Amino acid sequence: MKLIIDAGNTVVKIAVFEGGSLVLKKSSAYDFFYEDLKKILFQYPKINKAIASLVSELNKEQLIRLCSEKEVALLILSSTTKVPFLNLYATPSTLGVDRIALMAAAVNKFELQNCLVIDAGSCITYDFINSKKEYHGGTISLGLQMRYTSLHEFTAQLPLLLPKRVNSFVGNTTENAIHAGVCFALETEINGVIQYFSNKYSDLTVILTGGDAEFLSKRFKNGIFVLPNFLIEGLNHILDYNTNK
Repeated sequence: MKLIIDAGNTVVKIAVFEGGSLVLKKSSAYDFFYEDLKKILFQYPKINKAIASLVSELNKEQLIRLCSEKEVALLILSSTTKVPFLNLYATPSTLGVDRIALMAAAVNKFELQNCLVIDAGSCITYDFINSKKEYHGGTISLGLQMRYTSLHEFTAQLPLLLPKRVNSFVGNTTENAIHAGVCFALETEINGVIQYFSNKYSDLTVILTGGDAEFLSKRFKNGIFVLPNFLIEGLNHILDYNTNK
C-alpha cells in the first residue's frame, strides 16, 4: 500500500492507494497533520512506501523520521525526481512540484494526447503537455478566493466575500458587482486559455482540477474533464514509476 502526501498552500491532503485504487483521501490542517498521519499509518499497517509533494512549508525532517520509524520508504518529489515525461521547462528547479505531479497524471490517464491541465487552487495554473509527452510550461494566475481577497485588501471600502454564482454580469449591489466581476472575469480567462490551445491543437483534452474545480465547472460547456483527485493520482503514478521494476 502507498501513502500520498500533498502539502498545498492551505491544507495537506493525505491519500492511501492500493495499486491504482484510491482507498482513503483526507484533508488535514497543518496543525493536525502529524496527528492525522500517525492515525492513518496505524490504520493501514501495510503501507510500505510514500511520496510527498511539499509546496508549502512542512517539517520535512519530522516526516522523514516518522516514515523511517514505520519502515515506510519515502520519496520527496523534486525537480530531479525521475518522471514519465520530458520536461522542457527552461528553469526546472523553479517548477512547482504540484505542476510536475499534474503532468504525470496527464500522461498516465490521457496517454498520447495533447492535454491542457487547469488547476484551480489558491493560484490557477494552466499547464500544457503534448501527445509526445513533452511538457512545455504554462501560466500562473490569481485563484478564485485570492481575487476576492485582493479586492478587499487593496481597497478601503470593498467587503471580503466568499465565492458565489450570480446570473448577471451587471451587479445591482456592491456584493453582486464583486461576484460578477470576479466570477465572469475568471470564466472569460479560462475560456480564453482553452481557446488559445484549441486553435493550435484541434484534438485538445482539457482537465479541470483543484479545490475550486467543482464551483467553476458549472460555468463551462461539456467536454472538460473535472477530476478532483488528479494531482494525487499523478503523485501515485510518479511513485510507481520510481519504485516498480
